[in-house]
Amino acid sequence: MLKGFKEFLFRGNVVDLAVAVVIGGAFGGVVTAFVKDLLTPFIAAIVGKPDFSGLTFTINNSKFLYGDLINAIIAFLLVATAIYFFVVVPMNALTARLRKEPPPAEPTKRKCPECLSEIPIAARRCGFCTSPVSSPVQR
Repeated sequence: MLKGFKEFLFRGNVVDLAVAVVIGGAFGGVVTAFVKDLLTPFIAAIVGKPDFSGLTFTINNSKFLYGDLINAIIAFLLVATAIYFFVVVPMNALTARLRKEPPPAEPTKRKCPECLSEIPIAARRCGFCTSPVSSPVQR
């Protein structure tokens, strides 16, 4: 039973996932600080009010704090925007730059000069019209 558990723990996917969670948590702190310390004050400078948590309305002595919802929505949009433009876009560009296209495949067929049928590239005689075909050009 312990052997199976050990194999499960040291399987590549579990270790990769654990590392991803730890790095994701640390990166989440960086993104949160970026949004809180740079983007939110920038928006506050434009709009004039950095904190909407004081916005409320009351119905039958029940206080609704819709300002907190606005703060959460703005924070989510800022984090999503920051991650997209500062992580996803550069990573996609880097991946596209590093991706190598496979070389084009060598042709395996050619056209018969007499009947224009597709014949194997190494053929010396056309299988359709039986005319002799010059040997292919050696590369």
